[in-house]
Amino acid sequence: MMTAKDAGRINTVIIHVPTEHQMRQIVELYRAQGWWQTTDGESPHLISRLIAGSHCFVVAVKGEDIVGMGRAISDGVSDAYLQDITVRSDCRNHGIGMRILHVLLECLHADGLHWIGLIAEPGSDNLYRRAGFQDMSPWIPMLMTTKS
Repeated sequence: MMTAKDAGRINTVIIHVPTEHQMRQIVELYRAQGWWQTTDGESPHLISRLIAGSHCFVVAVKGEDIVGMGRAISDGVSDAYLQDITVRSDCRNHGIGMRILHVLLECLHADGLHWIGLIAEPGSDNLYRRAGFQDMSPWIPMLMTTKS
């Protein structure tokens, strides 16, 4: 279990080219959230493509361990969307998610992007509200999935 003292030793950094060790840990974070299925491929090398295709990808690191992550996707001109923000279950409730969120927002704002959207998972909306996000009523988030 992480303590408040441990939370102070967390660094949040933007990564561009992940190491093999980082890729494996990121896959584990995706799996823990149920976002990485075996049909997504067993290769953690898909993570390097995911990171390269993101506007920015942030990890929270304690020592050599990645304990949280988040990313933004964008055209780099008009708007951006936050995705995949999560913190390892044993490290939650110590402000790490908010730190990841702030680094993502700083990166997007520095690049001139100020329209930033997201779809919050149930129970996570308070994190985003505390950061200044508001409901987009009456808009409806929608999803299309296809099978290959």
